[in-house]
Amino acid sequence: MGRQAGGAPLSDAEWKVMHAVWARAGEVSARDVLDVVVRETGWAYTTLKTLMDRLVEKGVLDVEVRRNVSFYRARLRKGRAVATAADDLTRRAFGGEVAPLVHHLLGSPRLSARDRAELRRLLDEADAGPKGRKR
Repeated sequence: MGRQAGGAPLSDAEWKVMHAVWARAGEVSARDVLDVVVRETGWAYTTLKTLMDRLVEKGVLDVEVRRNVSFYRARLRKGRAVATAADDLTRRAFGGEVAPLVHHLLGSPRLSARDRAELRRLLDEADAGPKGRKR
C-alpha cells in the first residue's frame, strides 16, 4: 500500500482512483474518473466521490469546485507514490532487503520474457553509471 502525502497508506480502491487521475494528467472530474474505473469496479458515483474526497483529506488530491462541479488534480506524483509503496513493501515484507524482493519477482510466473529483458537492461544501465561509463 505505501504511506503517502499525509502519511496514510493508499487503499487498493484509492490506488485505482489515482491511476485513473494520473492517466488523465491535469484536472479531472469524478465523472471522468468513473468512466475509467466503472467497468473494473462497478462503483456508483457516490462511492467514487467518497473515495476522492478521502484522497483530498489525505492531501493526495486537490479539489476546486466550479459551477457545482468538483475538479480534482493530483498533488502526489505517480513516481513518488510508487517509490513510497515499493519502499514500504520492501521494508515490511523483506526486512528492508531488495535482493529477496527481486528473487521473489524472478520466480513469479507473471514475469515475462519482455520483463526479464527489461530487468537486464536496467541492471546494465545502472552498472554503467553516468554517461555509460563502467564503474
